Amino acid sequence: MKKRNYWPLLFIGIFSFTFAMIVWTIVSAVNTPVHEDKSFLSTYHNVDGDYNDIVASNEKFSKKYNVKIKINEKEFDKLDISDVFLSQRVIDNKSMHKDIFNKGSNNITFELSDKTGLKIDNAKINFKVTRATNSYSDIDISNNEDNNYSFSFELAKEGNWNITGTIDTTDGEKGYFYIKSNAINR
Repeated sequence: MKKRNYWPLLFIGIFSFTFAMIVWTIVSAVNTPVHEDKSFLSTYHNVDGDYNDIVASNEKFSKKYNVKIKINEKEFDKLDISDVFLSQRVIDNKSMHKDIFNKGSNNITFELSDKTGLKIDNAKINFKVTRATNSYSDIDISNNEDNNYSFSFELAKEGNWNITGTIDTTDGEKGYFYIKSNAINR
């Protein structure tokens, strides 16, 4: 009587399982939504390629203008982009931006003046309030219709939020800001 060899069935089973896992991975990847980061209101490709220009533009802007950003009760006296490098855990432990957003109604006000103290009232401020995990909650805000530098927006959920945007002046200077924080229920 001849003995049966089951080794080929083992290899076929391993090959079939591996092929099924490859197909499952591809299907899962295709069905997962992709949310593109819009830091500084640009694509990550542009930010990556132009980051040194963004830093130089902020330095040039800060030499020419004074900026105060007031978010709810907290005030910040410069354009800050350093949060783009920080994780939310670091923000929670060390940042001055911790707990600045409210679940619900929020206000943000910009004060812009030149170095002599003369108020600048014709700048264009564009920014986006985003959740760190998706683009379904993005809030686009701009003052293109008027020269008002005070904005209100609603945050429907507690959790981590980002504000990223630009300030464009009529003389061609551009300042960038990026603030990470969390919204809390007060």
